[in-house]
Amino acid sequence: MMESMENPLHLKSLNHISLVCRSVEKSLTFYKTVLGFFPIRRPGSFNFNGAWLFNYGIGIHLLQSEDPEKMRKISQINPKDTHISFQCESMETVEKKLKEMEIEYVKCRVEEGGIYIDQLFFHDPDGSMIEICNCDNLPVIPLVDDSVRLCSRINCNVHQQQQILNHHQQQQQQQSVTCLPSPNISVQEDYLHCA
Repeated sequence: MMESMENPLHLKSLNHISLVCRSVEKSLTFYKTVLGFFPIRRPGSFNFNGAWLFNYGIGIHLLQSEDPEKMRKISQINPKDTHISFQCESMETVEKKLKEMEIEYVKCRVEEGGIYIDQLFFHDPDGSMIEICNCDNLPVIPLVDDSVRLCSRINCNVHQQQQILNHHQQQQQQQSVTCLPSPNISVQEDYLHCA
């Protein structure tokens, strides 16, 4: 019962994201040269233009827009817009490379309980938002039971988060479940200022 509540569809991992492009060729170049994805084979039965890429355990499927002129116009970089996020090894290196490639970006810093998260946001050629961050600095603390009330959107400190995680782990150990704890615990991240 508990397993089906935590993972009702028995999901394993994120497989890919699909992005509609004004130009598959321009987007392919961007995702290869800027983000380090590499092209992979795409089914030959598709009768429309596109490209598949892969890296970091996920795929990106590029789809040629049927009407590129009607696609959303590229707007200002807004960290609160829909985006995909990648963790990096060195924020300094990423910022240096973006400057070298002359890619416009917005820089944000989030502080939570003495932990600092740095974020860089920029657009792909079609205006889709990309975030590069060191978000792995922030512990993943599941919100369970009454913890939503204990941990407000702004003032949940790291000590409270650790207590909540310990409580969650104790509950799982007390239940007579034969499976391992699910790694697919949803995380509430809307307390971050930038997203």
